[in-house]
Amino acid sequence: MKIFLKKFIINTIMKPSILVGGQAVIEGVMMRVPGAYATAVRDSSDKIHVDRHEFASIIEKKKIWKKPILRGMISLYESMKIGMQTLTWSADIAIPEEEKKKEPGKLASIFSTSTAILLALVLFMVAPYWLTTKLFLVDKEAFLFNIIAGSFRITFFLIYLILISFLKDVKRLFQYHGAEHRVVYNFESGKDLTIENAQSFPTQHPRCGTSFLFIVMISAIIIFSIIDTIFIGIIGSLTVISRIGLHLLMIPIVAGTSYEVLKLSARNSSNIIFRILRAPGLWLQNITTKEPDDKMVEVSIKALKTAFGDNFNDVAGKEYVAEAIG
Repeated sequence: MKIFLKKFIINTIMKPSILVGGQAVIEGVMMRVPGAYATAVRDSSDKIHVDRHEFASIIEKKKIWKKPILRGMISLYESMKIGMQTLTWSADIAIPEEEKKKEPGKLASIFSTSTAILLALVLFMVAPYWLTTKLFLVDKEAFLFNIIAGSFRITFFLIYLILISFLKDVKRLFQYHGAEHRVVYNFESGKDLTIENAQSFPTQHPRCGTSFLFIVMISAIIIFSIIDTIFIGIIGSLTVISRIGLHLLMIPIVAGTSYEVLKLSARNSSNIIFRILRAPGLWLQNITTKEPDDKMVEVSIKALKTAFGDNFNDVAGKEYVAEAIG
């Protein structure tokens, strides 16, 4: 009985925790590990290029940012910043010179980025709120209004994902996304990090950004309902414009709260409530991850090993449980 108890404590409560995760980039994968991140990209001549950077999160430097919700806000900001930098680098490596010459100039790129942000705002905030206001008389019923608007938002998000998944370039991005997940699973399992072993794991991972986005949309319904209730109680009503402005201000809080929920769901993977909460995000990954080929997995392994650098042999071969976004 004592031996069994010791094994249980070691394998569950005392199992080491390390955060390994990343994202797909153009013809490659970025992997982030404690203290560093690295990107591996395959160019048009089949050569793999790597780019590694040491990285210390603001969360580790100042205690104030370690507080719940605040740490989620910072983590999301840092992830987006690293993601944009690695995407730019991957494009420089993966896109042939003759194709780069066809790319729009800096001013055109700024315009296209601004347009994309505006379209996202219209699709996921303006349209759901306008439709809810026009089709349902629930403007003063905060919770019901946000459930309906949130349902529109989730529907539009699903349609958007399904439509872009048919694009050739996006499909390859989703394949690299699947490769990233399989390699993270392989590493966390403690098995030798090989293409064959990695290909035996699922492409769906509970700490994926897709799962995070779904939790964000659910958290938004709850938090926006609370905020709307407070403001309707104070000023009597909210217009579509005032709702959008108010909810945009609350997005950092929504993101930070969602981060905490994702941490809890990853830590309590056997709990039925958190399994139900994780299920939609895992289902969505049937759209955002595709079966990778061996070359894609090879690139992903290269990114992870490069990120760890000389420390890889010290951390490999152990089972890990991580609690945050990967």
